[in-house]
Amino acid sequence: MRRKQHSERDHLKLFRALPGDLAPRDAQDLMAYPFFSLAKTKRIAPIDFRACAIAIRVQAVPEQGMATIWDADVLISAASQIVEARNAGLKPSCLMAATAYEILTFVGRGTSASDYDRLKAGLDRHQSTTVMTSIRQPAERRRHRFSWINEWKETSDAKGRPFGLELILPNWFYAGVIDDALVLTIDRAYFDLTGGLERWLYRLVRKHGGRQDGGWSFDLVHLYAKSRIISPLKLFAYDVRQIVQRQTLRGYQLALTRDPKGTERLNFAPTPVDPLTARLRRRGLIPNSEDNL
Repeated sequence: MRRKQHSERDHLKLFRALPGDLAPRDAQDLMAYPFFSLAKTKRIAPIDFRACAIAIRVQAVPEQGMATIWDADVLISAASQIVEARNAGLKPSCLMAATAYEILTFVGRGTSASDYDRLKAGLDRHQSTTVMTSIRQPAERRRHRFSWINEWKETSDAKGRPFGLELILPNWFYAGVIDDALVLTIDRAYFDLTGGLERWLYRLVRKHGGRQDGGWSFDLVHLYAKSRIISPLKLFAYDVRQIVQRQTLRGYQLALTRDPKGTERLNFAPTPVDPLTARLRRRGLIPNSEDNL
């Protein structure tokens, strides 16, 4: 007699995406380190990153290419659902169900047939991209290996009509999100950013800048190494200067300076808030996109 094969799905309780206008939340680990391709063209070259005890290796398969920072919008949507459910006293799960429409509208995209196709292509890249990291491991030499999505499937109703999507998130991602110390609220304007480097910079700035009045800074060479972008440093520096000139990162002011050694640095600090807005935010009368929720 053939033994019945059990999947990971059999041991998880299905969590249905919540309705309503949820605040977008991002996982801090994903904001601080290079986990995704920043290019709109297919990336096959792996990402290798090491800083002190932190080690990351991201690999892609040639057929799909590496998961991109635009694909990561799905993970932002998932993180937002998990946090919202936890705050409401519900029990979220790694097994999540949502409609493609819910995901696409949450991240500010269209809902045409081509948008649905791009969403599913992104889910394929999430599943085929493998990550190995030492982040949040109990010992420095321990590694956790996973894909951004363990599995996903399309569902249908009793008449066979498309109903929605079900996806299984990796435990590493879920554990980081369920701990509210590792999640930050981001501005919805993030989804309007069209450049991969712009998106990466916003997440990095949001993670490190936060509410610090003095902001934060990186020298461009270190920033370039941290991005693990494929383009040469000269082009990277040019693109950063263009972003600074446009000032497209909502909630932050960017500036380029040179330190006493002549090293070019990117400085960023929260945009000053007028006193009336600050008082209303403290009283909870208007939302604060910089809240750590």
